[in-house]
Amino acid sequence: MIFAARNAEQSHHIQLRLRDEFEKCLKNVFAASGSNCTANSLRMHWRAMKIEMITLRELRMRLKSPFETSFGVTQERRILLVELVAGGISGWGEVTAMENPFFNSETTDTAWHVISDFLAPQLIGRELASAVEVPARWAGVRGHEMAKAGVENALWDVEAQHRGLPLSTLLGGRREEITCGVSIGICETPQSLTRKVEKEVRSGYQRIKLKIKPGKDFAFVAEVRKEFPDILLSVDANSAYDLGDSAYLKTFDQFNLLMIEQPLQWDEIHAHAKLQRMISTAICLDECITNSRHANAAIELGACRIINIKLGRVGGHYSAQQVHDVCQEHAIPVWCGGMLESGIGRAHNIAMSTLPNFTLPGDVSASQRYWHEDIVEPEVEVTPNGTIRVPRDPGLGFTVKRAFVDRLTARSKNWKENQAVSISAPNNTVAFDR
Repeated sequence: MIFAARNAEQSHHIQLRLRDEFEKCLKNVFAASGSNCTANSLRMHWRAMKIEMITLRELRMRLKSPFETSFGVTQERRILLVELVAGGISGWGEVTAMENPFFNSETTDTAWHVISDFLAPQLIGRELASAVEVPARWAGVRGHEMAKAGVENALWDVEAQHRGLPLSTLLGGRREEITCGVSIGICETPQSLTRKVEKEVRSGYQRIKLKIKPGKDFAFVAEVRKEFPDILLSVDANSAYDLGDSAYLKTFDQFNLLMIEQPLQWDEIHAHAKLQRMISTAICLDECITNSRHANAAIELGACRIINIKLGRVGGHYSAQQVHDVCQEHAIPVWCGGMLESGIGRAHNIAMSTLPNFTLPGDVSASQRYWHEDIVEPEVEVTPNGTIRVPRDPGLGFTVKRAFVDRLTARSKNWKENQAVSISAPNNTVAFDR
């Protein structure tokens, strides 16, 4: 395979840097396990994985009940799954894009297009030593982080199995369990919201997050706080307000919230910096942060005190680690956000949440909150203490129910290493020979 991009030399340097960083990661893994890291052991772990097959599937899954945010109501999910086979090992990833471009610019259909026409063809037949090499392969493809994450994360699953490690360990995580919060969609009345909160508190969740929007905000939060004065409580606006609402948003300071998540425009870091100076409640950024550069800019501008890391939004495990590290360097806590994932996406979230700076309860909750039946076994379960135990088997640690996945599949596409593809794109020439 030959990849000719606008700046091939830069791509080569990126690959070398990624390889150096992964070698450091492997040394950390050896150290954590108490093993000696020798040149021979590193060479053994650098054995290349040849990508033999990629399968893209679209599943149709129905949530138990509608989930409402400030940008709409979701009940029918069109979920893209990526299965990647390398070295005879099968790994899985999930594309977390929504059906419509309301959370960000990606959708189920744009992700299908980008994976089909650009991402999968650039990987099939390649030999890679590690999943950290994947971003450099796609250096000429701008954006489309959720599409990229679905494919890259599948290779992380393969690699963890290839090395006989739980994915959490390969990523550098050390936790044996993660703390869980829950996100509650917009309700019709404050009273109905309070009943839902009561149910989740009884289930043991350590943090409750309320979705809000103009007209369904202050009175709803006030009612919940009155009934539950001591719980860890936050709100999420999904960009429903603007800077002109600053005085109104300041009134939420009285509720002693852990944070207010993404109150302003989805791509506006500077305005959030202005708002953070006006209110006492910590701002948490979500949609604004798609890479470590954005995280660094937001922190330097004082636009937030907390950052939500969504694995799909930032482009996969490698980018998520970079965002995590930037936040850790600046003492900004992070937590894992959710996107109504199936069990495959949830399993990747669990692994990511074991990294050391994930110090706040995330939105990784039980499968049964959302699905009548999940596509993995065992299903994701939350303990009475509001935690999820981290799997210790190699890879994701969950088994995909293939027969059930097949029944839910609406369409699929497959690439094998003997296929030949040629693509032309504006200002870039991409050629593949196999």
